[in-house]
Amino acid sequence: MTRALIALLALAPLAACAPAYAPAPEPVPAVAPLPPVPVAGVSGLESREPDACHAKNYVSALGQPGSIIPTLGVTRDYRVVEYRGIEPQEYDPLRIVFRLDAAGNIYNIDCG
Repeated sequence: MTRALIALLALAPLAACAPAYAPAPEPVPAVAPLPPVPVAGVSGLESREPDACHAKNYVSALGQPGSIIPTLGVTRDYRVVEYRGIEPQEYDPLRIVFRLDAAGNIYNIDCG
């Protein structure tokens, strides 16, 4: 009996090294994604119409200083985005956007 007791005491510390029993995780039920909820006046991605603001009418201003924009006779809403400037993210396909480079010259004209 003493041999059995000695063997049991010798093996007891090894029992602490064994991994604990962990039950298998329960499967997570699959959930279908919800359809988008329509909100009045808000419609996710906007479709970008090609030149809806008629930016092509102002191509002659490319390369000119940004100071000439008020003299172009723009009759639509427009926005001037300076070099590395912060631009609001509201998209308006009818608004003309003049983008200026580091020197303050117009390098791009588009809608938005």
